[in-house]
Amino acid sequence: MTKPEISIVPEDPRQPEVRRLIALSDVYMEALYPSGSNHLVDVDALSAPGTVFLVARRGGEVLGSIAFRVIAADHAEMKRMFVREDARGCGLGRRLLEALEGAVRRRSIARISLETGIRQPEAIGLYRASGYLECAPFGNYVADPLSLFMTKLLRP
Repeated sequence: MTKPEISIVPEDPRQPEVRRLIALSDVYMEALYPSGSNHLVDVDALSAPGTVFLVARRGGEVLGSIAFRVIAADHAEMKRMFVREDARGCGLGRRLLEALEGAVRRRSIARISLETGIRQPEAIGLYRASGYLECAPFGNYVADPLSLFMTKLLRP
């Protein structure tokens, strides 16, 4: 029997099954970084105006998520990219990233930036392979030895 297709669409992060995914992400990040180096946004921030939250599902089951929030007229920040451990290794992270970039482009936003931790080599590798370049801290961030800041100019 073949597995159902994976869908990636905007959803409300306040749904119980999505909250469980966010909680898994919190546990994962808290195991890697001290609280002062964790820049997690909560469900309220993820459901705020100017934020788009995408969920990957297969057969209704939540596998991963990614979000962005608009931080300037032509600049968005990526937040909350996470794939459940049992769904990793099949390219879902790349698909989430591509879906996010498409949603950003549709809003005519030219640049997307992110903060990630240095203890996540797989994520850093994906971002680099997708054209993200290291940059200085942006927005309200300050330099942190455990953080890596990256940005990408999106072509229309």
